[in-house]
Amino acid sequence: MKYKRVLLKLSGEALMGSKQYGFDAERLEMYVSEIKKAVETDVQIAIVIGGGNIFRGLKGNNIGIDRVQGDYMGMLATVINGLALQSALYSLGVKSRVLSGINIDPVCELTSGSKAIEYLEKGEIVIISGGTGNPFFTTDTASVLRALEIKADIILKGTRVNGVYSADPEKDPYAVKFDTVSFDEAYEKQLNIMDMTAFTLCKENNMPIIVFDINMPGNLQKILNGENIGTLVNNS
Repeated sequence: MKYKRVLLKLSGEALMGSKQYGFDAERLEMYVSEIKKAVETDVQIAIVIGGGNIFRGLKGNNIGIDRVQGDYMGMLATVINGLALQSALYSLGVKSRVLSGINIDPVCELTSGSKAIEYLEKGEIVIISGGTGNPFFTTDTASVLRALEIKADIILKGTRVNGVYSADPEKDPYAVKFDTVSFDEAYEKQLNIMDMTAFTLCKENNMPIIVFDINMPGNLQKILNGENIGTLVNNS
């Protein structure tokens, strides 16, 4: 097994499947099945999930919601998603913990790096919700922060496309896929892999990222086995 400890970043929108909002039961079932197979191979897995299937802070501005309040609403949406993921994992007999960047006892525990590592080393999946606990930061930034706190080997960013392209492959038929790309190249080409704060944090702390298609069954396990799936982003 190539990695001992990984952080899996999922968008809230990924849980919608073909729906306009909320949860797609089949998509959620597929994700937890893939995660269960991965954890059975003794890889320690932490998960950060967004809340865009329920509420996005920035969109709140369009309907008159204050940015700070909107961001806190978005953080609560990630907690809801984390609890849904935990429930789905439990139905498959997989132990998990939901931690949160905001204090929301008794729903879940307040996160800390040492606490997350303790649970991971016990073989539990750790779902870290609540963003960074602060407004103005995305769940991309939260995922990098948590990956650094738990000393993860890599961030696996699950998306609906199979890697990083020179342009949006869903809009540009001539978009070219990169197998590997450096942080500097991604800056220069404006590839928008993550928001700038998150991306800079990865670069400065030498935290590699693999962007891959989470909706293709088996891809997560292939990455953990060391196969070249998706796009590797690092400092080389």
